[in-house]
Formats: sequence, structure tokens, C-alpha cells
Amino acid sequence: MTNATLKNLALGVVIMTVGLLLPRSVQAQPFDSASTPMFENITLNPKFSPNPLLIRGLSGGPALAQDTAGREDTQTGTCMGYVDQQPDHTLILTSFFDYLKLQVQSSEDTVLVIRGPGGSWCSDDSKDMNPSIEGQWLSGKYEIWVGSYKPNTYHPYIIQITDKQ
Repeated sequence: MTNATLKNLALGVVIMTVGLLLPRSVQAQPFDSASTPMFENITLNPKFSPNPLLIRGLSGGPALAQDTAGREDTQTGTCMGYVDQQPDHTLILTSFFDYLKLQVQSSEDTVLVIRGPGGSWCSDDSKDMNPSIEGQWLSGKYEIWVGSYKPNTYHPYIIQITDKQ
């Protein structure tokens, strides 16, 4: 069974629990898997809207996070856990951001790996069990992975992206 098939099976099992992770303003609406996009790729300009922006997916995969990041430790944290071989999301920043924050929200313990202009960054447990990476970001293409602590273990998540401190 391929990793994509495993993720699709896991998606079917957890699709109902994603609704529990949605912010209250969205939670009042019924969850519809056909209209709730997952594994989105986005392009951001300064002063983007909505702010914060929310993107969704399932964590995990077979590859070691440190192999994906190309190192064991980064300035933002240790590269722990397992991620997919391909990024979960691609983020394109059209210009320099003096401040940008990506924070994962999940009911399970997750890790975050980002590769882009200037290197790679990892995060684990920035706020409770949820990783985040924040600071100045160069313009360009960023690949984003959300991982789990055990290989091929999948958990629903939301990434909240904001430029507000």
C-alpha cells in the first residue's frame, strides 16, 4: 500500500475529528469534506486576508524529519518525528515579511519542518504539543511538512498563518 493510499485511508477515519479543530466561528457550520480543502498550496502578499489564514492536512509519513530538514537541530528546534516524502504544503511569499508566524494546531503531538530560502527549520512543542516557527521570512518558495512522532501515524491539523505579533 502506498503512502498516499495510507494517508487517504487515515483521512477517511479522521475526517469527522477535523471539525473539532476548527475555530468557533467555523465550527458552527457543518463539516463537509468535499468543501473543506486539505493540503493547500498558497501564495501570500503583505497585508494578506484573511489574517490569520488557516490551512489543513494530516500529519505524518515514513521519512525522518531530520533527513527532510538535512540536519538534526535548527535555530528553531530539534528535527524530530516522521513526515511525508513530499511536502504537505507549499508557501510562496511574494516579498520579504518582517514578521510571519506558522503555528500548528492539533489534538495530537506534531512536529513542523520548513525548507526555503536561507535553509531549513524545525519545531517541536512551541506551545503545549503544538509547534510553531516565527520571525523574519525572505521572499520565495517554502516547503512545509507536519509530522508525527511514530512513522506512518496520521493526525488532523490546522496551520494558522499570521503576520500579527
